[in-house]
Amino acid sequence: MNRTLVICKPDAVERGLVGEIIGRLERKGLTIAAAELRTIDADTASQHYAEHQGKPFYDDLVSFIGRSPAMVMVVEGPEDTWKVVRTMMGATNPLDAAPGTIRGDLATEMGENLIHGSDGPDSAAREIGIFFPALG
Repeated sequence: MNRTLVICKPDAVERGLVGEIIGRLERKGLTIAAAELRTIDADTASQHYAEHQGKPFYDDLVSFIGRSPAMVMVVEGPEDTWKVVRTMMGATNPLDAAPGTIRGDLATEMGENLIHGSDGPDSAAREIGIFFPALG
């Protein structure tokens, strides 16, 4: 099995969309291998968003991801599971996301785009190690 990290961000939890998002992943044939509803602290957020440090939007990212609980998950599936998830998520900006994608159907603004998914096998391994060290 191939693994990737998925986060239903605070806006997804606040809007009651976690079940919808998990349902879409499961209907696609993916499996939730680990999941935890948690408030992401600033230290964990800074590790997660390390590649964005120094960018103008960095502080907003860290603040947003920790504002309320998020559902952090390890998702398993076939080879390139990360790519399957990223395709299902849709474009980062929901205004550019295709209908049928999570962001295209459920999100309306860039700053609150509901979901994070690892962008490759290396980032999946790094991110799983941050949030689920026993699985990393």
